[in-house]
Amino acid sequence: MVTGASSGIGETFARKLAARHYDLILVARREGRLQALAEECRKQFGVRAEVWPADLATDEGISGIAERIAARNDLTLLVNNAGFGAGGSYDRVEVKPQLDMIHVHVVATARLTKAALPQMIERDRGAIINVSSVAAFAVLARRTMYNSTKAWINAFSRSIAEELRGTNVRVQALCPGFTVTEFHGTPEFKKFDTEGIPKFLWTSSDKVVSSSLKALRRNKVVYVPGLLNKIMATLPRMPFGQALSRLVARKKI
Repeated sequence: MVTGASSGIGETFARKLAARHYDLILVARREGRLQALAEECRKQFGVRAEVWPADLATDEGISGIAERIAARNDLTLLVNNAGFGAGGSYDRVEVKPQLDMIHVHVVATARLTKAALPQMIERDRGAIINVSSVAAFAVLARRTMYNSTKAWINAFSRSIAEELRGTNVRVQALCPGFTVTEFHGTPEFKKFDTEGIPKFLWTSSDKVVSSSLKALRRNKVVYVPGLLNKIMATLPRMPFGQALSRLVARKKI
């Protein structure tokens, strides 16, 4: 199962897994895109592909998917990929997008993981990939909720991994950096200048997903793909890291 499968990293996960002959359950709001992707995967790879449209920013959407997961006993891999970003000074931003991020990044990840784990533990095999971000390691102004919810994903994944020691069920928090997707093309990022980010910092969703699946086999719990992203994840934890983050937030760098 891949959430947020209608575009970006989620769509790439779906294609890569179908190429490896996984049957798919695709979850996102945009049913039309999911149906087109499902049909493509059926024809190209000969796999089964189900479409479960849902809005994971709502309690109803989350509960519906969680209940359907719990009713099955054949889920091998869950990719909690659904997510979005909305920034601005926290005292001025609209509250709904901030709360929606909590629902999509935190509540949905927690509920769907809870629904999937019992069956995986009973079979003693399976894996969950929670898509986080290098932003989880930083403290940046005007990205308060996004950074915080991604940091929660990392902590959550680490804790679940500890609980799963001694089993063959694995968990990964995937922390990509700047990735070429539709993520920065949403209205929330209308003031974000992608041209201001050096080209060498960008990577493709194909590379992110391929390296994530390799790292999962090596049981990497918190995985940051790419050397530059590893450096970006390390800098905020160094003595001068917070000062550097402030300069970045103020667009001095």
